[in-house]
Amino acid sequence: MMNLDLQELREYITDQIGDDILESSVQLAELELTVRRDSISGVLVFLRDDVNCQFKQLVDICGVDFPDQEERFCIVYNMLSLVHNRRIRLKLWTSENDPVQTAVPLFSTANWFEREIWDMFGVYFAEHPDLRRMLNDYGFEGHPLRKDFPLTGYVEVRYDDEQKRVVYEPVKLTQEFRTFDFMSPWEGVPRVLPGDEKAGQAGEDQA
Repeated sequence: MMNLDLQELREYITDQIGDDILESSVQLAELELTVRRDSISGVLVFLRDDVNCQFKQLVDICGVDFPDQEERFCIVYNMLSLVHNRRIRLKLWTSENDPVQTAVPLFSTANWFEREIWDMFGVYFAEHPDLRRMLNDYGFEGHPLRKDFPLTGYVEVRYDDEQKRVVYEPVKLTQEFRTFDFMSPWEGVPRVLPGDEKAGQAGEDQA
């Protein structure tokens, strides 16, 4: 086992599994790899088991949405090696129609991470043992962390005391659209903040 620095580790990983890596760089004292979507399971196994890597802890999986791109979702895996005291970040790109292979058989912590991404972004993880919503209700429509998801949502949920059950209703904004008169002292920000007039008076006295 060698104690490689980040650049050496980058070259070592590229030599070993270069066909699975699209890009690699060192950012903020962390090694960052962009991998092929279909290769994620093999890359995770290599980084976990290789003696010079030993990234045995999957710290987090998260998603980022870039709606203008064809493959709009970037899935990010953050891993930690306690043996070598270093971190690595994996990224892959996918669309809403292309599933990503689950990492649950390799890291049990991936279970809830992948469920959260499915719930909030709608990215499907193939062969996940229990892929269902985690933060939103099971009947919730849409995926709230997508950039094109409306800020007000589609429906609102409340408990109806008369019906003695939870009901779903179309979202209704409580305030109608209005225009603001920013020249009004009641709605606009005053041009002179309290206390600023004293500075002008002091200048006049010195003159």
